[in-house]
Amino acid sequence: METLINERGHKKHIAEGCHLKLKDLKVIARDLRNQYLSRTYVPAFPRPEFQVSRLKHDTNRWGLWGIKKDGGFRSPGASPLLWWNLVVGPEEIQSAERRLLETTYPDRTEEQIQTQQSFLEKFASSPAFQRSSRLGSYRFTLSVEELLKAYKDQFCSGAEPILRVLRTELYKQEVMYAVLVHSPANQELFSTHSLLTDVPDYICTYKDGCFLWRPEAMCETHRC
Repeated sequence: METLINERGHKKHIAEGCHLKLKDLKVIARDLRNQYLSRTYVPAFPRPEFQVSRLKHDTNRWGLWGIKKDGGFRSPGASPLLWWNLVVGPEEIQSAERRLLETTYPDRTEEQIQTQQSFLEKFASSPAFQRSSRLGSYRFTLSVEELLKAYKDQFCSGAEPILRVLRTELYKQEVMYAVLVHSPANQELFSTHSLLTDVPDYICTYKDGCFLWRPEAMCETHRC
């Protein structure tokens, strides 16, 4: 894995062109002395699938001024990439919990369904689930379909954008999975990255206007 420093001054390790599942990440990152991955025993944890239809772009005051001045979004630095994050709020958590229970316990009675207590929010302690932002006090939220349509019209000459597996980024206590969206005109530039396909056991896929995210090890200490 390549080691770099991100824009906020934090060290990150990158595995380009793949979304590594936890067991594979442990093997590849064996020599990084990462305490998050080096635990020999991890208690059982729920394995939900989040269906996410909204994306968010967080920025600070200067970024907001630049967006207003330019009339749109662009990367503030040398990188050509513009970053958007999944919006995983209470609605997405409740929906994932309901589908997880329906799959795991398909024979529940109506009484059991009505008396079932919510549990998934107890595991959702990652920054990905928080309303707050580490990137600034201003947030733009758009639906995935709305954003992809705007990208299609502005950068793809009406053709469908292409989605690929960009990379896995490992931080001290965080694993980030990045998806690349690009124009068909840039096929050759990104041909070494696999297409983002709808495979049931992949960490992240895209289907019918939603990103499907299947996180592992959802918090540091847990009991399921």
